Amino acid sequence: MLDQVSKSVFYINYYFQGEPFLHPGFLNLIKDAKEHKIYTATSTNAHFINEKKAKEIVQSGLDRLIISIDGLTQKTYENYRVKGQLKKVINGTELLINAKKELKSKTPHLIFQFLAVKPNEHEINDVFQLGKKMGIDEVRIKSAQLYDYKNGNPLMPENEKYSRYRKQTDGTYKLKMKTGNHCWRMWSSSVLTWDGKVVPCCFDKDANHVLGTIKNNSFKEVWSSSIYNKFRQSVLTHRNQIDICKNCSEGAKVWL
Repeated sequence: MLDQVSKSVFYINYYFQGEPFLHPGFLNLIKDAKEHKIYTATSTNAHFINEKKAKEIVQSGLDRLIISIDGLTQKTYENYRVKGQLKKVINGTELLINAKKELKSKTPHLIFQFLAVKPNEHEINDVFQLGKKMGIDEVRIKSAQLYDYKNGNPLMPENEKYSRYRKQTDGTYKLKMKTGNHCWRMWSSSVLTWDGKVVPCCFDKDANHVLGTIKNNSFKEVWSSSIYNKFRQSVLTHRNQIDICKNCSEGAKVWL
């Protein structure tokens, strides 16, 4: 796959609805991409990072690593990260910071990502202080995408500035941003699932819109296929009727 796209691809996000470090050979994928001079990024819950793995991550050449820290106490953290352990996130982060120092590496750029939801919104200011104290490169607050939002949702922040949704006069909620018949993603990127399926974007979380597979065709053939172009055309004509587009954040301010 890298051989096929390396002349046109310059950035790969190595994550899609799962924990990358459950893959035993994950860092080999990073190394292969770096040999093609491609910028690499991934996201982790940091539950599977020990001292050895932290050093391997730094040595792999990974450029950017998002660490999901969605609460500053175990109680708030597990409201969203069900059965997760905050202490593992903190420990994994510390090991990564120490590995970067030991190996005198500027990469990966470490980002604390804090998903703003009702149980943790009171901790938003504090996560910046924690990031600074630990030596994290960047802290980012992200609004949450909620599937069931029309009549409110237990995860919806009380402070509307942290939410993607606005309350209307009838008490129901709607997306803050207006969606139109456009989407730059259709011409700039694709998502490949673990089994080689090509789907239009990261909002197709269950791979319901398979546009081809690299098992049967080259990526170039899939990218230029009639089924792919038909999907692009549907985005340009009736985007709001496409299920994965109805709750899409395209054009919205998701980073707060």
